[in-house]
Amino acid sequence: MTPSDGVRIRPNPDTQNGLALGAAVVTILLTGAAFWLSYEHLHDVAADNGLSDSARAWTWPATVDLFIVSGELLILRASLMQRGMDWWAVALAGTGSTGSIALNVAGVGNGAGLMEYVVAAVPPTAALLAFGALMRQVHEALQARQQTVSAPPMPVITPEPAVQESLKLEERATVHTPVDEHVVTEEPEPVMEPELTPEPLTQPQQIDAVIRALFDELGQRRPTTSLMTDALKKAGLPSSDGTARESRKRVEAAEPHLKTLPSALAA
Repeated sequence: MTPSDGVRIRPNPDTQNGLALGAAVVTILLTGAAFWLSYEHLHDVAADNGLSDSARAWTWPATVDLFIVSGELLILRASLMQRGMDWWAVALAGTGSTGSIALNVAGVGNGAGLMEYVVAAVPPTAALLAFGALMRQVHEALQARQQTVSAPPMPVITPEPAVQESLKLEERATVHTPVDEHVVTEEPEPVMEPELTPEPLTQPQQIDAVIRALFDELGQRRPTTSLMTDALKKAGLPSSDGTARESRKRVEAAEPHLKTLPSALAA
């Protein structure tokens, strides 16, 4: 199976570590060689321009190249602290790199060939790029180690109190208690609901009951006022004509078909 089949082949971790170590070694060698060539040339420039003393001639290039080292280390520190870009550190590294390249090229002197200027510019340029690559590898290694150390442990999920209580109830429900077959369980006696005593009718309701019963006594005929007052007198209820007619209106409003019945003949 090839990578073109859509399957990504991940290299062996040992292979990854070996490649990273090889790249780091090569970068360190390149950085050392480039800095040594640049430093050596700046020593010669210092010796030819007033610093004939060997100690001062060897110390002077450090005032330029160490800006690069300081700036790169501060950039690395800001990145690891997640503080964003440290522009002061960038300015230090840029100043040191620009000064080193410029002084190496200027130290060739006037009237030199183009290739001599190129040869003088290559070491400080290579030192800048190689040291930047080295700092990047150090940054990635430290960041990976920091993420591994600071990885939070897996949280332990604790059920809510209501869920815990529900689980306990389920566990209790699954426990079967043995039942003695010889024990006879008595059925509970039915609960007798108390009988409700009907509320007494009000006087208007009693009058309406007498008038409604009169409709049936007359063979589905509409009672006259005199018949209603006589029936109310017999029942011992108020028996005025107005009371009788008002009661008939209420009865017929409750049962509209009674209003269409033919009137009964007066007795």
